[in-house]
Amino acid sequence: MVSPDQDLAPVLDKDGVRLTVDDALATVTLANPAKRNAQSPALWRALTEAGRLLPGSVRVVVLRGEGKSFSAGLDLQMFTPEGIPGELSFTDLARRDDAGLDAAIAEFQEAFTWWRRNDIVSVAAVQGHAIGAGFQLALACDLRVVADDVQFSMRETSLGIVPDLAGTHPLVGLVGYARALEMCVTGRFVQADEAVACGLANLAVPAAELDAAARDLAAALLAAPRDAVVETKALLRGATGRTYEEQRAAERAAQARRLRDLAGVGE
Repeated sequence: MVSPDQDLAPVLDKDGVRLTVDDALATVTLANPAKRNAQSPALWRALTEAGRLLPGSVRVVVLRGEGKSFSAGLDLQMFTPEGIPGELSFTDLARRDDAGLDAAIAEFQEAFTWWRRNDIVSVAAVQGHAIGAGFQLALACDLRVVADDVQFSMRETSLGIVPDLAGTHPLVGLVGYARALEMCVTGRFVQADEAVACGLANLAVPAAELDAAARDLAAALLAAPRDAVVETKALLRGATGRTYEEQRAAERAAQARRLRDLAGVGE
């Protein structure tokens, strides 16, 4: 696939992550196709940094992966006794006390959490393999456009661990508890047709059209007034945690803010 950000100077380009910004649109690219965009703590730190470096002008963020695979998941060196040079191995992590281990995992999770900020809408453009951490990174985004060759798989349980990169909450929200449990425990592949049918993906397109489809969706998202999008996203994100009456009240409060803003009337 041709990179949509190839002509833009990168704001960030390190450890397999490239961030470019074109006015209100930012593109985060996983840029290590030789390793199928395998993930490591260094990549997670770079993703976290990308979120912190987003200019205030950005409204939509597109996440994509170079090459045939979006992300094949964890770098397998992390499972070896020596781990990745310069990084804590899984054995080192396991030897930490409860607070230290919790803090380390929380730091990893930061790479997966900023995509749902209310001030942006994030779109994952996913092709080929999106396995384990790759699946969870796609789930971190608000929306997913997939190529017809996509293969999602949550492999952590089969490796004796659990999905811990903030992916379980959105997965259950999208497909329901029973289907999420079955996907995680079996680790089976979920392909494009099923992904769209069960709510994992918003749209499936031929692989050659993936980048263009993501750009078209980004353009449609940018067409709506920013403040209305921010308020709507906040309403929808909070809906599952509110009662019906609480959600009605939240709608009223949000609409009051919009009407006063549009009319130029202070609160």
